[in-house]
Amino acid sequence: MHPRGTPRSGGSSRGWWTDADDVVALADALGLPQVDLVAHSAGTRLALATAVRYPDRVASMALVTPPAAWLTGTPYDGTPLADARTEHVVREAIRSLDQEDPDTEEAFRAAFLRQAPATYAHWNAEEQAHAHVGAVSLAAATAWFADIPHDVVDRIRAATLPRTLVLGGDQDLLTGVQPVIDYARMLGAEHRLVDDCGHYPWVEQPEAFLRLVGDWLAAVSSHPGAHAGN
Repeated sequence: MHPRGTPRSGGSSRGWWTDADDVVALADALGLPQVDLVAHSAGTRLALATAVRYPDRVASMALVTPPAAWLTGTPYDGTPLADARTEHVVREAIRSLDQEDPDTEEAFRAAFLRQAPATYAHWNAEEQAHAHVGAVSLAAATAWFADIPHDVVDRIRAATLPRTLVLGGDQDLLTGVQPVIDYARMLGAEHRLVDDCGHYPWVEQPEAFLRLVGDWLAAVSSHPGAHAGN
């Protein structure tokens, strides 16, 4: 799926809560009464919105390296991970994450590339190539958070969710580790931690990622209809 605001879809997001309508519209177009959602990072908010607003349409979710503190309130614990990174380019990336707040499209793109080395466990050729894939947009990022209900956290916490897997990276400086563990617990989800991995496990640890997600999808397909434990 290419959400609103991405190059292949165009336009602007109506906010991730409302854009859940698009997930269901795509499922309808494909003739799918239910879907298994695999979502990464900011996309995990869209997956949660879809599961809460359309509970009969989501069979399961696999939420990959989700931003978590907004839902749990757990303090960020990534500082020791950051302190252990000594490479100059990574130190500069961490400084940018801590200090920069770009307010133009040009500055936003430049900051994204400057910060990229801190979002992987290693900064090798494969990671460097991946960091340049696709486009980023300040306007799209801003629109993603438009018109979100003030009680959205309460709605998610109170919902009966489908079976859910939360996949984290043990070196993810963006999310930290404990916030993701608490996020999984709050959602009644299973939690798996990928070793030697930052924010993009399919790039950094593809074999482990494919095994974990593949095993999960096989398990939920063989036992449909179960729900998370919250």
